[in-house]
Amino acid sequence: MRVCDNYVMRSTRNVVETENDSGLGHYSDPPLLVLASLANGPKHGHAMIEDIVRLCGTRLGPGTLYGAIARLEHQGWIAPLPPEERRRPYRITAEGLRVLRARLTTLHQFAKTGLGRLEPL
Repeated sequence: MRVCDNYVMRSTRNVVETENDSGLGHYSDPPLLVLASLANGPKHGHAMIEDIVRLCGTRLGPGTLYGAIARLEHQGWIAPLPPEERRRPYRITAEGLRVLRARLTTLHQFAKTGLGRLEPL
């Protein structure tokens, strides 16, 4: 198996840039970021946006976030919880945890290999 077989980088076109964002080190895979955010507990949309900023410095726009949420929910990787006031929280499902673990393992292998190739330079 190749290192990147299970990973596809998403476009950064709909990601909101921060003030000091030079474009270097910018990571954008909205579905993976949502899954990672929900891995430590249920959250509503705004809480996910803020958690993802803390996690990796990427600020997803609302359209990007809710598009990813809709796809993840359709795939059964996240599930809605009962609304809290005007907010709808989501939780990651067992299948979502399996997918997240597999994708993060692939990213880890890719990063390890890529960084290893940089060592002799």
